[in-house]
Amino acid sequence: MLTDAIDLTALQRTLVIKLRHHGDVLLTSPLCSVLKNHAPHVEIDALVYRDTQDMLTLHPALENVFTIDRDWKNLNPMQRLGAEINLLKTLKQRNYDLVIHLTEHPRGAWLARLLGIRHSVARAYERRGAWWRRSFTHLYPAPHKPRHTVEIHLDALRRLGIYPSIDERRLVLIAGAHAEDFVSDVLAQHGLTAGGYLHLHPTSRWSFKCWTIANYAELINRLHSAGERVVITAAPDQKEMAMIDAIKEKLHQPAVDLAGRLNLKQLAALTARAKCFIGVDSAPMHIAAAMQTPTVALFGPSGDQEWGPWQVRHKVIAENYSCRPCGLDGCGGGKVSECLTTIPVARVFDAVKEIAAL
Repeated sequence: MLTDAIDLTALQRTLVIKLRHHGDVLLTSPLCSVLKNHAPHVEIDALVYRDTQDMLTLHPALENVFTIDRDWKNLNPMQRLGAEINLLKTLKQRNYDLVIHLTEHPRGAWLARLLGIRHSVARAYERRGAWWRRSFTHLYPAPHKPRHTVEIHLDALRRLGIYPSIDERRLVLIAGAHAEDFVSDVLAQHGLTAGGYLHLHPTSRWSFKCWTIANYAELINRLHSAGERVVITAAPDQKEMAMIDAIKEKLHQPAVDLAGRLNLKQLAALTARAKCFIGVDSAPMHIAAAMQTPTVALFGPSGDQEWGPWQVRHKVIAENYSCRPCGLDGCGGGKVSECLTTIPVARVFDAVKEIAAL
């Protein structure tokens, strides 16, 4: 038993800090659920980057989602100082007695110090040195073997004496009524119903995580030939939209193209009604897992043991290269990952047939 476990009955407010990308933030949702389940009286707030807040807003365990704008770095010094001071004042007013910091971002250590918080927990990072170690009351070790990111987050709670059960570790993402209504209208416009289409999100903000245009087009053509409707999505990014256009040029018949038209909540509402999600290691893949949509995920240089679909029926497709997962941005840093681009279309098609019961 832990000798320094915290007394949950003495807690009033907790701040969970996760300053990363969309998928990373969504993977913190089970931690919020577990903490609320074990300490229902505690008010839990989150601090994330503003563009990622929809991954946690409407989460039933959360009281507030506070945000930091990445564009603060573009402000002049006085404007940035003002934004930082306002945030600090807002957080101070909440009188937290526990901070759970889930990355190595130095802001978490500064907040643990500046807010004068009684309990604080973070992962032990050797390269952060003594200043980092002295910033927190509790530190938890990095695993020596691959471990899913959700479990690593939950290690922060285990270090405090909170032990989650298996059935409370699912991802939580609430689309909300507005997103649900919007998607209902869009599906009706295309003659689609819940369970009547496959959702393909071929893109990622990182090109080295993507399959090839030719392979995606061939997969869609095969699915169309099997009588399936395919809905394509992508972020409204110029490179991602260009990739979608290139895929569409190779199709024998049109897919339903919603690329660039959906926000994150609407994407969640869309994928929740699909019979299957198909994509790469990306935030939409994690969104599909959160919505309990059967998932086929293509993995290359990133590790599926750490980042694979979480607690959802799924198939991970990866080639057996001795060097994967390497974590590099393409082979030799060349932005193209051979372990991913060489995945045969037939393997993905067969996985979709199995997962979606085509």
